[in-house]
Amino acid sequence: MNKNVKVGMVQMSCTSNKQENLDKAIQKVREAAAKGAQIICLQELFTSLYFCDVEDYDNFKLAESIPGPSTDALQKVAAELGVVIIASLFEKRAEGLYHNTTAVLDADGAYLGKYRKMHIPDDPGFYEKFYFTPGDLGYKVFKTKFATIGVLICWDQWYPEAARITALMGAEILFYPTAIGWANTQDEATNTEQYNAWQTIQRSHAVANGVHVVSVNRVGEEAGLRFWGGSFISNPFGSLIYKASHDDEEIIVEELDLAKSDNYRTHWPFLRDRRIDSYQPIVKRYIDED
Repeated sequence: MNKNVKVGMVQMSCTSNKQENLDKAIQKVREAAAKGAQIICLQELFTSLYFCDVEDYDNFKLAESIPGPSTDALQKVAAELGVVIIASLFEKRAEGLYHNTTAVLDADGAYLGKYRKMHIPDDPGFYEKFYFTPGDLGYKVFKTKFATIGVLICWDQWYPEAARITALMGAEILFYPTAIGWANTQDEATNTEQYNAWQTIQRSHAVANGVHVVSVNRVGEEAGLRFWGGSFISNPFGSLIYKASHDDEEIIVEELDLAKSDNYRTHWPFLRDRRIDSYQPIVKRYIDED
């Protein structure tokens, strides 16, 4: 049975103009669709600059409801082009309650639902705990026209538990909208090491779960941070199908053979050999001796 799907990644830079960014993303979705993409993933928080570099109450004005204005515009585009769109947005859930959220729109324009980022970082230049309440919808999969997909967001990338649970729910592809980069004060060796760690952990999720991984990052310099791009697609054994530039905007379209998951999982049966009876300690923060 043919289980091929063409996946599109939009790696782009952003400005301080929200409408300008949305229009740019829509144009790049159109370009990806023209190249044959069926599922198109946009980067994390693509309608704005990465505002979490500072703690500023004015930035809450960037948030919107989901569904809302941006999803309304993208639903029309999805229906017109017959493509699935994965859109990462700043969600205003209620007064004083905000999430880092990704909406999934099906190829007929239907709103399939949303995933709220579960793991929220708080580091210099990434003050996300100031803005985002941790997700409370749990891990999610979405049954789109072309594939059953799982969506996780940026900091979620570092957690094998998130990838495992989403894969166990039936995700055929794991998508990671992302905004991460290098501080201009860091040396080249540190920059290289950090990017390699970021890519390696996600490729390991592909291997451990026998699924394709698609990670979409932004490019451009913002407030002393150079977003490292490097968006990539990994096959279910961790091999790179494509790796984007660290500096340039790109629209990438690659065809994935989802049937390969069965072959990899059969020959390397990690799911078969999981000792689920022994994993209870994983729910502890740390396993103290006493």
